[in-house]
Amino acid sequence: MIPTTQTRKADHIRICLEEDVQCRQQTTGFEHYRFSHACLPELDYEELDLKTTFFGKTLGLPLLISSMTGGTAQAQEINRNLAIAAQTYGLAMGVGSQRIMVERPELGETFDVRSHAPDILLFANLGAVQLNYSYGVEQCREVVDRLAADALILHLNPLQECIQPRGDKNFKGLLPKIAEVCQGLPVPVIVKEVGNGISGAMAQKLLNAGVAAIDVAGAGGTSWAKVESERAETPLQRQLGRTFADWGIPTADCLVSVRRLLPQLPLIASGGIRDGLEVAKALSLGADLVGLAFPFLQAAAISETAVGELVQRLEAEIATVLFCTGNRTVADLKQSQMLRRLKD
Repeated sequence: MIPTTQTRKADHIRICLEEDVQCRQQTTGFEHYRFSHACLPELDYEELDLKTTFFGKTLGLPLLISSMTGGTAQAQEINRNLAIAAQTYGLAMGVGSQRIMVERPELGETFDVRSHAPDILLFANLGAVQLNYSYGVEQCREVVDRLAADALILHLNPLQECIQPRGDKNFKGLLPKIAEVCQGLPVPVIVKEVGNGISGAMAQKLLNAGVAAIDVAGAGGTSWAKVESERAETPLQRQLGRTFADWGIPTADCLVSVRRLLPQLPLIASGGIRDGLEVAKALSLGADLVGLAFPFLQAAAISETAVGELVQRLEAEIATVLFCTGNRTVADLKQSQMLRRLKD
């Protein structure tokens, strides 16, 4: 029996939670950077300000709950737990690919975030490659409207599609179609990878097409090649996933490359970020917002309380970096040049 989109969604959650699908040889690159310590910060810790703004909306923390899931009962509970935390702490949030919602509208409730988080910065999500498989501005507008989203993420995943059983591998001519979506939607369009990274040169092409922001989603965290290897239906697919398990541009390298070329572009860092220290490093390298997925998935699969505890830990870690580098605000940290690259 050919697996359905809903079965694939359930497989992805199970595999990410139960199997070892993290990059092992590839790293995020953040280990090559270290903050200078300020032994006399001249700050009152209680006066630290971790707020930031993105797309004109104020966030309590510079954090994005990265796009993960939807389409199943378990996904609905995960999205609920994430949405409540996003509302409580003022985080941005993305949902998983809404293709399944277009195919089966009755599953739209599994993406229900607004009823739990009416005020958050919320991102809808579709695979960009679907623009070559009968999708267009109409479907993009549909997922934005159904979610009451503030922006649309179009994700790029060529490696995953190469390994995924019956993957959609026609990426030819996508850039002008992405441009049509950017022109046809009333909300901004963000383009992200899914864990293999976006270079500065690619970001420039996407910006020229009208994309409003980039999420580099670099290598070093969850390997979707390994995830799809776990779902393989043939020995060839399984081996492809293993061969390309650590493929991609490290997240830190993506950030440096994109920010150097495009200093004004709204920029999101994600890909293997696991704690508040790495969040702070990403901010110092030029990110405006920092996304995490796997840690939030682990917590949300447990409970609403576990997600809240994760956010509190991340908040304390980011605050500690600010305090111990002598920076009162996130904006101060980004401008402080307190992060240095270690010698190779």
